Amino acid sequence: MAEDTVVELVHLADHENSVVIRVLGYSDPDEIDAEVVITSTFCNGRLSLCLASNDLDDWAKALDDLAVGRSVCWMTDMRNPEINIEFNTQFSVPLITVEDVQGSGTAMAVPVDLPDGWVEEQRKRLEHIRQLSSK
Repeated sequence: MAEDTVVELVHLADHENSVVIRVLGYSDPDEIDAEVVITSTFCNGRLSLCLASNDLDDWAKALDDLAVGRSVCWMTDMRNPEINIEFNTQFSVPLITVEDVQGSGTAMAVPVDLPDGWVEEQRKRLEHIRQLSSK
């Protein structure tokens, strides 16, 4: 996949912090090469991912929980970094944590002030990725 055709599965951002999952290409029909990119005013991080169709299914379920205000932990199978989205934290906005459980053991957490309609926007991104991967 060329740089100008890179698409985002997840885009959670405000004016200071962001967590983005970019699809970089397809290893085979069942695997998506991707990366998670975390940015903040304090520090930045990047980790490689290899997403399977069940990861996309799990993200769809996580979005259902997020839509009703429940916190989620996505990708807990130790193949990829865990992504936690927590409500009811010390921050007035969701806290998004990316933890490299299997690799470095490092975690980075950023509060992100998400706009209205953010869950629906993530659903559209997921559907777009599913359409691309089925071609």
